[in-house]
Amino acid sequence: MKNNGMKIKHPKLRGEWAELCFMTRAAEHGLCVTKPWGETARYDFAVERDGYFVRVQVKSTMFVDRGGYSCSVRGCRGPYEGDPFDFLAVYLIPEDLWYIIPAKKVKGQGSVALYPKLKEAKYERYREAWRLLRRNHRHGTRGMLESIEACAGTSSSQRVVPSSQLGCVIPP
Repeated sequence: MKNNGMKIKHPKLRGEWAELCFMTRAAEHGLCVTKPWGETARYDFAVERDGYFVRVQVKSTMFVDRGGYSCSVRGCRGPYEGDPFDFLAVYLIPEDLWYIIPAKKVKGQGSVALYPKLKEAKYERYREAWRLLRRNHRHGTRGMLESIEACAGTSSSQRVVPSSQLGCVIPP
């Protein structure tokens, strides 16, 4: 299946488009996605569940290699070092498929090879694994955000609606 992303030739624009696709698909799965402001965060999105966040790095590929797809898992200076994200979300543009892979499975690698037509492939268990982003992340995830309420320019007669009433809190 071809989709419009195949027409985007500039890698940066295609990456931005893939990030929008991630936000859309995550919302379809009932996930609350937050994008860090600016370009300095070492991850692309935070997905919230019950006040806890997991960090997601989004990558996309159209590059066919030996019957599968090869996707770069590196920043501008080589393979990611340290603990910059919790999950890697890889979008196979020609297949319209997502792989949600725990970071520990790709740590130190410069690329991953994904074979959607092979049932026994190394990363096949992570195909469309959005369930991993819905799990309880209270153990091993940094930082819990109880609540931040912010408002600007409201008078005392205006009602401020808490974010929990706007649909960003997913019931357990």
